[in-house]
Amino acid sequence: MSINKAFKLASREFHNGEPSEIFVSTPNEIVAFGQNHPIVQIAGPCSVENEEMIIYTALQVKAVGAKFLRGGAYKPRTSPYAFQGHGESALGLLAIARQVTGLGIVTEVMDTADLEKVASVADIIQIGARNMQNFSLLKRVGAINKPVLLKRGMSATIEEWLMAAEYILTAGNPNVILCERGIRTFDQQYTRNTLDLSAIPVLRSLTHLPIVIDPSHGTGRAEYVPAMAMAAIAAGADSLMIEVHPDPAKALSDGPQSLTPEQYGDLIQDMIGISKIFGRWTQKYPISTGHLALPIHATNT
Repeated sequence: MSINKAFKLASREFHNGEPSEIFVSTPNEIVAFGQNHPIVQIAGPCSVENEEMIIYTALQVKAVGAKFLRGGAYKPRTSPYAFQGHGESALGLLAIARQVTGLGIVTEVMDTADLEKVASVADIIQIGARNMQNFSLLKRVGAINKPVLLKRGMSATIEEWLMAAEYILTAGNPNVILCERGIRTFDQQYTRNTLDLSAIPVLRSLTHLPIVIDPSHGTGRAEYVPAMAMAAIAAGADSLMIEVHPDPAKALSDGPQSLTPEQYGDLIQDMIGISKIFGRWTQKYPISTGHLALPIHATNT
């Protein structure tokens, strides 16, 4: 098959013009990512802070329909003095949350040395924006049998992003999910990044890979997340990844862009309506937050 684009396996032509489907096994079910499936909700805190917090948050987001819990064990930070995550101990807490709730786990790997540990817990391995062109890491995650969430680099073009996906695909892993999380532009006074929702129709024309939108990092402000989440659904996103924290003011990282569980529950109710318009919401979820009891009483890590 002759494909003129620089990215071959990621191109829509390679998949006969059809969107691909990526099936991810979680403790409770198999979840499908793709254009012809319901929108998948991924939610949770920027970083895993302690056992009580992560399990409480997991229970809350599950109650309103999230299928995956996001949470950072290893955190790439601009400042070396900022909280870097609890590392391996946080992976253990994610494993407990997975067992208690049945949610799938999405967490980031930063270093090839940690890949085996992260892969033992994660149902989806995240490659963060700063590592989008860490080609050694891309090759390594391409050689394992785990779905990969590939975030767009802060200043990456769409072709550079798709070429990064190509590294994973050519290494033998076909399960790549693209995540738009905002790009760096000239105006950073009012938003953290510029969420490029125009990337959704562009990607639809270029690639068969599923598309996730992260409006939390894309805006950096919790008050803007609902509008961008709704717009992402209208534009055709396959999944949303939203930061949720029980007490954003006390979060160790990214508190200003995090929704409370109650705010997330309200957003889900709004998203149900617009998703149904586009035929992307077939699940029936109990909409209830703010009243779940904790199954344990744990101390901080």
